[in-house]
Amino acid sequence: MERKIIRQVTGYRTQDGAGVNLVRVLANRTTKDYDPILMLDSFDSTNPDDYTAGFPLHPHRGIETISYIYHGKMVHRDSLGNEDAISDGEVQWMTAGSGILHEEQLPASERMLGVQLWLNLPAKDKMTEPAYQSIKRSEIPEIELENGKLRLLAGEYKGTKGFTSSYLPLDYYDIHLNANSFVIETERNRSVMIFTLLGNAYIGGELVKEKTAVKLSEGDYVQLGAAEEKAQILFVSSLRLNEPIAWGGPIVMNTREELKKAFDDLEKGTFLQKAISYK
Repeated sequence: MERKIIRQVTGYRTQDGAGVNLVRVLANRTTKDYDPILMLDSFDSTNPDDYTAGFPLHPHRGIETISYIYHGKMVHRDSLGNEDAISDGEVQWMTAGSGILHEEQLPASERMLGVQLWLNLPAKDKMTEPAYQSIKRSEIPEIELENGKLRLLAGEYKGTKGFTSSYLPLDYYDIHLNANSFVIETERNRSVMIFTLLGNAYIGGELVKEKTAVKLSEGDYVQLGAAEEKAQILFVSSLRLNEPIAWGGPIVMNTREELKKAFDDLEKGTFLQKAISYK
């Protein structure tokens, strides 16, 4: 059975961090349909003033943040003592778990183009140990397609394996397409979202404009193609959690009581259960 679009969300311009201009596509109003993806922010600018203010030190609990920088650079520091940078075509994967503080700086580049996803953690893993992982270009398989290529950011594609998530199963592909149609097979029970990063695309026979996230119906495959000469889309496949969500700023738990405890922990200085300090 072919998957079809059941919802489209086009992003809106906003600011976050210390004044970073971005396009917010998914947020607390879309959690039910796009479960387990909580948030999707898109960055696309040739003006460094739009993003170099960065994201100063801030907390997270109960989620994983996955940043994909196709063009540009992101520098990461966190309360576990990690200091790292990713650049063109690389991924930053952070498990907030029980609690982490981190900062992200975005140095000036010719173009800043990328996406950050917030992936929900199952209730049983909300307070898991925090962790950080970067996925470098050498660790990302590139698979040639008849009408483009697929960069395997995480998961598996037709027997080729990439970085594996420790909690929810996640297939994350960066697909570069030309105008010819391409069929991608999917597991029927998976929750599938596609984001048009660059260019308009045909998804399940419908025209989808750039910077739009679409949720697909259940099915075994979906047909994709660029609307013009080329398009770049991000394909994300995982499992629905169907769990309650209590969301407050950078913290996402399952109940209001858990959310309140998280902010109480921040006030009391007991938020970090595993951490080292840095200056």
